[in-house]
Order: sequence, then structure tokens, then C-alpha cells
Amino acid sequence: MNAAARKPKAVAPARPEPAGKVAAKRAPKGDAKAVGKSRKADLPEVDAVPLPVETIIDAVRPAYWDEACADLMKRDRILRKMIPTYGPAHLVSRGDPFITLARSIVGQQISVKAAQSVWERLAATCPRLTPAQFLKTGADELAGCGLSKRKAEYIIDLADHFKAGRVHVKEWAGMDDEAVIAELTQIRGIGRWTAEMFLMFNLMRPNVLPLDDVGLINAISANYFSGEPVTRSEAREVAANWEPWRTVATWYMWRSLDPVPVTY
Repeated sequence: MNAAARKPKAVAPARPEPAGKVAAKRAPKGDAKAVGKSRKADLPEVDAVPLPVETIIDAVRPAYWDEACADLMKRDRILRKMIPTYGPAHLVSRGDPFITLARSIVGQQISVKAAQSVWERLAATCPRLTPAQFLKTGADELAGCGLSKRKAEYIIDLADHFKAGRVHVKEWAGMDDEAVIAELTQIRGIGRWTAEMFLMFNLMRPNVLPLDDVGLINAISANYFSGEPVTRSEAREVAANWEPWRTVATWYMWRSLDPVPVTY
């Protein structure tokens, strides 16, 4: 069948009114190209995976979550059935931008289990988990926790950006999504996919669509095209019906692949 002629099986509104190996499937293989374009990033984010969800103290629903779910259920037949399946679960933010980004670097190119093990050793070595402590520890000792030499250098570079004030952490909340992405991708080891995960999991932006995420593409294929391969253009067309809540819809798409939530 001509791809241009294909239609997702349920994108139209339901009424006239207007989620070790499973997680790895969410890895952004397309982000390798995006990272390669960065002058500073020389390691693609291929096979980056989020670490397992933890109990985060005082975790709350994003302010927009219930409104988004109600709206998506009105307009999308697939999400109308899917969202109630996962009950009260919701997106959770860790809150600390440095830790979110450091964990994302740790998770690149290794399994969820391996990433968690490395992170635990890093946390034992640098229990305050601050940029200053990572810089004081140094790349060699960080590598001794199980990081590759390159990843250790990436985390040191990230810590240096934070400590030296070369990233505008306090301004990110007021910056638009693309401006935050542009700033983050100037840091070695961070490509567009990682920046989009940061927007979703740290800044909790409601309308992020990470088209480089293999898991999202696979979930759209499974839920809207009966498992047939899906192009980015087709995925974007499906997601047009999710706006302005593409983050929420993406989160539920991930849940349809792996019901266990993850976070950074």
C-alpha cells in the first residue's frame, strides 16, 4: 500500500466534538544523526535508555495532567481506551536538572540494569550528587565507577557547565522548548533526544513530541497502523491530534509497550 495513502486506524475524534529490553526499545536510534551534527558531541545517543522509576518524595501530578487526559480521551479513540488502563500513574519529575542530565548520560548505550548499577556506584562515590563534587572527584575516579572514559568526560563537562554558569538553569522555565534544546545540545554528550527527555521529565513541558524515540514510533505503529512500519511523517500526523498534550500522549504510548513507568 502506498504510504501516503495510509490512514491510521483511529485518529479522528470519537465524537463530533472535538510506556532491561523493553525499555531499551525506547532508545533514540535516530538521535545519532542529530548528535553528530553537534560540534561538541562525538558520541551518538544510540540506545540511550531511561533508568527505572524510583519513589520520588512529594511527587505530584503535573498541573495539566487531568485536563490533558480528559481532552485526549475525547479526541482520540485509542487513548480513550488506553488512558484508564493505567489508573493514577503519571509523569514524574526528579526536579534536579543536573541529576536528570547526568543520569541520561549514564544510560546511553547500555542496558537499564547496567545503567542503574553504574549510577548507584556514582552515587556512593559522590553522595551529594552536585556538580562541584563530580568535578572534585574527577574523570578517572568516575570512570572507575563503571563509566566509559568518554562518558566520564561528558559528565565532567556537564558539571563544569553547571558550576561555571554556562547554562541558564534558572531561566529554562521561561524559555521555549527549542531554546532549551539549543542550549542543552551545546554540551558534549547531549543530543536532541536527551534534551527532549529533559523537557518532558524535568521541566514537564506538556507538548513535546520526541520523533527520534524508537519506542514512540513502535507504539504508534502498533496502536494506529496494526503493526505496519510508520514514517516520521505519519507519526507526526497522528500526533497532530494530540496537541497541545503530546507529552502526555507519548507517555501513554510508552506505557503501551512497557507498563512500568520510568524516569530520569
